[in-house]
Amino acid sequence: MINSKLPNVGTTIFTVMSKMAADYNAINLSQGFPDFEVSEKLISLVNKHMKKGVNQYAPMAGVVSLREIIAEKTENLYSRKYNPESEITITAGGTQALYTAITAVVRDGDEVIVFEPSYDSYVPAIELNGGRPIFIQLKMPDYRIDWNEVQKAVNSRTRMIIINTPHNPTGSILTAHDMEKLSKITTGSKIIVLSDEVYEHIIFDGYEHQSIARFPKLAERSFIVSSFGKTFHATGWKVGYCCAPAPLMAEFRKVHQFLVFAVNTPVQHAIADYLKDESTYLGLKQFYQEKRNFFINLFKGSNFNIKPSSGTYFQLLDYSKITKEKEVAFAERMTKEYGVASIPVSVFYHKSFDNKVLRFCFAKSNETLEKAAERLVKL
Repeated sequence: MINSKLPNVGTTIFTVMSKMAADYNAINLSQGFPDFEVSEKLISLVNKHMKKGVNQYAPMAGVVSLREIIAEKTENLYSRKYNPESEITITAGGTQALYTAITAVVRDGDEVIVFEPSYDSYVPAIELNGGRPIFIQLKMPDYRIDWNEVQKAVNSRTRMIIINTPHNPTGSILTAHDMEKLSKITTGSKIIVLSDEVYEHIIFDGYEHQSIARFPKLAERSFIVSSFGKTFHATGWKVGYCCAPAPLMAEFRKVHQFLVFAVNTPVQHAIADYLKDESTYLGLKQFYQEKRNFFINLFKGSNFNIKPSSGTYFQLLDYSKITKEKEVAFAERMTKEYGVASIPVSVFYHKSFDNKVLRFCFAKSNETLEKAAERLVKL
């Protein structure tokens, strides 16, 4: 028998709920992917570069033109200069970048602070590298970080703190005040910050994304991960990137080259061209805010409690007035009986923590959202 390195890990909830949606012919608002098309212009650019013959391995760190325009974009948005030669690497999606960053710096016995509910790839990556996750719960009802609790958790074994803003699954965001608190805690230490910013362009209600890149003391000790799949409605392309100061990026690339080596070449060239038009990503917040508003307005007068998401393309719905069922059981019953699949937020905690809250993806056509809401408001 195999002695599993991840004995407590099974099939991800995203796979489970998407399969249930297919099995019961339910509307899938569980897994975070759009049901609308990628830009025709972007697809044409991919086709153009394929026909030009750029179909072989890209440079290990990524196509130079893409790294250069990422550097330009990051400086324009966050006033931080990253050297495209030594401080930016193109990755096979955000999850690969997260795994690579953790693998690059976490050793046996190191502690890594993780805020719950947390994206499900963090903890397995920590454990596979011999690290120990230290869990801190975000504070209800706004899913905020208690920085006094973080300060108490930090010790000589703390190697990394992982943050995620805008936050999946809750849709909350970190503020400049949060970043200042994090900076104060980590300054003078050996702690590395891993900042998951894959939803950086999906933020609402006039808020600005507080990237780690905006804060010099934090940026000098941080990996920043982002994703073109989220930004350009192309999650299946699995193209993302990581920015970090040169010493950290050197360690990152040592792992990256043996994990994937290189990423889809024609898609990299196409994205480099597409990014020249800033509206392709700067207009995203308005597009998704309209989606969010449309979705939550469909639930006016329903028995769900709703606090509008501040970012991402996810919305939490509190069903505590509808039933006392646990989240997993209710999500499964809702898929089978009402034909709408969602994600129970309780699965994003290492121990059961049931708040009667489900996560719904609103990166869908208005028609899809209307059909889903029509079924759910009956509850």
